[in-house]
Amino acid sequence: MACEEVVVHSGGCHCRRVRWQVEAPASVVAWICNCSNCSMRGNTHFIVPAAKFNLEAGADESITTYTFGTHTAKHTFCKVCGITSFYSPRSNPDGVAITVACVDPGTLKHVEYRKFDGSNWEDFFKHSDISEFSKDTVEPAQ
Repeated sequence: MACEEVVVHSGGCHCRRVRWQVEAPASVVAWICNCSNCSMRGNTHFIVPAAKFNLEAGADESITTYTFGTHTAKHTFCKVCGITSFYSPRSNPDGVAITVACVDPGTLKHVEYRKFDGSNWEDFFKHSDISEFSKDTVEPAQ
């Protein structure tokens, strides 16, 4: 398997109180989910392993969290501007979902958009490969 170019993406919320960096490929697969929360927020996100995500110092002071349903997903958002720039998804509790629109310009080279049927979460999840996106697939350097 060929290694994809991995870059450091920076991003955050509108007021810039919540800032982060994430190591991810320059080309990502982003999910358009139709669950009640994602569809109302218009959130389209790509998923990375949690170990590849780094919240900047002090950002946690401006974050609050919303949960519903199974309370597995942790919908984090800025207390000041209300933007969800990242969250912990139910589909990938070992990962972080990064909101595509919250990535600073310049490092994302390509985004492939896929639909996730969050309205029929359990059935769709069983047949999707979304849980693989939070696994570290980067091959170690030789």
